[in-house]
Amino acid sequence: MASKPGPLTRWPWHDMGNYKYALVAPWAAYSTYRFAAATARGEEGDLLSLFVLPTLLFRLLYTQLWISVSRHQTARSKHRIVSKSLDFDQVDRERNWDDQIILTALLFYVVNWTAPFAQGLPWWNPRGLVVTALLHLGPVEFLYYWFHRALHHHFLYARYHSHHHASIVTEPVTSVIHPFAEEAVYFGLFAIPLLSMMATGTGSVAMSNAYLVYIDFMNYLGHCNFELVPKLLFELFPPLKYLMYTPSFHSLHHTQFRTNYSLFVPFYDYLYGTMDKSSDDLYERTLHGREEAPDVVHLTHLTAPGSLLHLRLGFASLAAAPLDSRPPSALAWSLAMVERPLAALAALLGTTAFRCEANRMGKLSTETWVVPRYTSQYTSKKDGHAVSRVVERAVADAEASGAAVLTLGLLNQGYELNRNGELYVIRKPDMKTKIVDGTSLAVAAVLHMVPRGARDVLLLGKECKVVAVLAQALCERDIQVRVVDADLHEALGQQISPELRGRLALSCSYSSKVWLVGDGLTAREQERAAPGTHFVPYSQFPVTGGGGARADCVYHSTPALVAPESYENLHACENWLPRRVMSAWRAAGIVHALERWPGHECGDAVTGVDKAWRAALAHGFRPYDAADGAAKPVQARADAK
Repeated sequence: MASKPGPLTRWPWHDMGNYKYALVAPWAAYSTYRFAAATARGEEGDLLSLFVLPTLLFRLLYTQLWISVSRHQTARSKHRIVSKSLDFDQVDRERNWDDQIILTALLFYVVNWTAPFAQGLPWWNPRGLVVTALLHLGPVEFLYYWFHRALHHHFLYARYHSHHHASIVTEPVTSVIHPFAEEAVYFGLFAIPLLSMMATGTGSVAMSNAYLVYIDFMNYLGHCNFELVPKLLFELFPPLKYLMYTPSFHSLHHTQFRTNYSLFVPFYDYLYGTMDKSSDDLYERTLHGREEAPDVVHLTHLTAPGSLLHLRLGFASLAAAPLDSRPPSALAWSLAMVERPLAALAALLGTTAFRCEANRMGKLSTETWVVPRYTSQYTSKKDGHAVSRVVERAVADAEASGAAVLTLGLLNQGYELNRNGELYVIRKPDMKTKIVDGTSLAVAAVLHMVPRGARDVLLLGKECKVVAVLAQALCERDIQVRVVDADLHEALGQQISPELRGRLALSCSYSSKVWLVGDGLTAREQERAAPGTHFVPYSQFPVTGGGGARADCVYHSTPALVAPESYENLHACENWLPRRVMSAWRAAGIVHALERWPGHECGDAVTGVDKAWRAALAHGFRPYDAADGAAKPVQARADAK
């Protein structure tokens, strides 16, 4: 909200959530019925009211495309204008960008219903284009300029316009984030060409809707945080610089505040001397761009089909929440309709990983790359070879980009796929990029979640590198490790130091109050646990039944850490983890790069549990556990060594 909210700052349907779309439904149903009835009588139906709903749906899709493209471009970073951080607060503040689209639809219905001259408009009338252009360049732009300057007076700014300017780093939807009263004035200005067309008999359905799309286009263009307007346009037609702004031109208004007030046409800033003198220079610099090679690349992949919509490039409000959180019921059906076609498209078109997120921690730049393949494809024999090729190509791309460290998230480090990343080092021994599987820090995070005072744990799962290192670390801390699987017991017995093997026991009892579990723990197995048992996953995937299949047991998070405050531009959740929490595997690569450790941590190589934990804490990472309210920190923690 504004710093000192004034009257009518809240939107009328603020408390309705996504049920606000129900306000449009009666009007849409009636206009469709009226059009159908007129057609049945052989009369000409009203096209303007009929096209309100299709236009609304088109504008929603159009806006989402702008969001996704803009976020993809800023992740690539070459033409980024402002390099400051964008946070979760901004995402929350801008999540209701569709309010103005709904308001437009309702006003169109009301005007069409109450004004006879707005009914029976033809599909197209070329004279309307001239009327609209002249009225927009004249009264709309002129009145907007002076109204905008008035909004920057401290009285109106504190009560209304400060809400919009809270976003220093702009995104396309920042353009439409205003208090209701302010947005209502803008609608009054934009109504001048629309109502004038209709009143003078020059209006048309196509021109009315085209004007809305033009407003959307210019709004979103100006609030992109990257420059995309080609210089050739201004070279071919020099006066265009007075008639069309650019993203860099308007970004100066959000960083300098007292310059570049114009709506879309900079002419009035030139006329009244409010154009920022650095506008042309900023345009030239950002258009030329600069390449920023990542220091750390985290390679992850899609999980379920719905995870595509939860990416930073997808729906911003979904990306800002954990993957397993349920969308509002009003949206659930629509998400289910689009997620599977999008999943199929991603798998069809994706031959390599794509950049999803770019972050910074001091001078260290990090990127998250997503392999467009799903968990089911990683575990499928049919798709396994194709997945392997995509991952290997992503590793090669990271090496070519100059990344110092590459971390392998989720199933990208599977032993069957690449032997915990060792396969890439074997194939290219001189690889400069360090492959980090994050085992040491993941084990340290698991140890932190083991409740204080635990003297024994039950270790379940399959043999893997994390299990071996975890068992060794537990035995070193004088904690009895019980294993019910004979094959796992034998394998661990060969890998644990001889002097510690006495603390590894083959057991047929499930009575331990602490279970360390991997993937695939079934509900039936969980039923064997005694009340009060702690389920601590050492896998990158949460326990089956997530968050509490047993109400009388405690479920801990997957190994993870809270990101330091200095870690910037973090406004999307990593899979099922909450805000500003990242998996230990992802954090391990950042720590590895910050410490400039020379070796790989892949295959059998281990950085060291205590070493990795101390380094992570020293760089500002904090322990995380979803069950902190139910469990105390680990006895004999790694940071106490």
